[in-house]
Amino acid sequence: DGSDKKVIVTGCRIPDGVAVDVRAGHIYWTNMGRPPENDGSIERVDLHGGNRTTIVPSGGTHTPKQLHLEAAGRKLYWGDREGMRVMRCDLDGHNVETLVQTGQGEDDRRDETKWCVGVAVDPVGGHLYWTQKGPSDAGLGKILRAGIDLPAGESAAERGDIEVLFDGLPEPIDLELDLTRRMLYWTDRGDPPRGNSVNRSPLDAPEGQRTPEILLTHLMEGIGLALDPDDGRMYVTDLAGNVYAADLNGSNQSEILI
Repeated sequence: DGSDKKVIVTGCRIPDGVAVDVRAGHIYWTNMGRPPENDGSIERVDLHGGNRTTIVPSGGTHTPKQLHLEAAGRKLYWGDREGMRVMRCDLDGHNVETLVQTGQGEDDRRDETKWCVGVAVDPVGGHLYWTQKGPSDAGLGKILRAGIDLPAGESAAERGDIEVLFDGLPEPIDLELDLTRRMLYWTDRGDPPRGNSVNRSPLDAPEGQRTPEILLTHLMEGIGLALDPDDGRMYVTDLAGNVYAADLNGSNQSEILI
């Protein structure tokens, strides 16, 4: 409800994505570093802020964005924006892998349609989801899907199992999955009427029948998203510094932090 706000850790290098491992008592987050430098990192603390540990050191990832903790597989997944990658590692930082590579080199890096930002994992369906946001307000954003693991004999840059679920989106950012109801949710910071919004679509909708349902609008550049499926609630942040709560269908919206 927005009460009992506490500072857990300070001195971060442009933090972005956050993931909580309740079972082990850890909070993980990504540090973007100083774009365009290749100096991103991932850190971890205990739930109360102690035992700060670097999981992926500076330069181990370029510009890490949304962070997803896949509890069953005990893996961290993240989008690496200027790195043009989707990556994962063990919870202790070992076994860093690149699962998707959308481009390489400075020329590709200037093409924002190749920037991977949001990430989510469906371990039951065996799929990895991510966003490629495109330039600001350009209507070139995509949401894509592939298998959790690289197909045998293929590379991250040349996967044959990638599906484009949505394209022509204003500027999709973060993803979340409601695996109980089989729904995909995302924020979009692009231009209205479809941007500055929270959207959803069934995970298993047939091709040609995937139509985004707009749930919330009039955000000030919507970014972060978290779901509480058990209580039927979602939480959303925007660049104006607001935190919103709403039902999963977008009703009963309220501002809990301004």
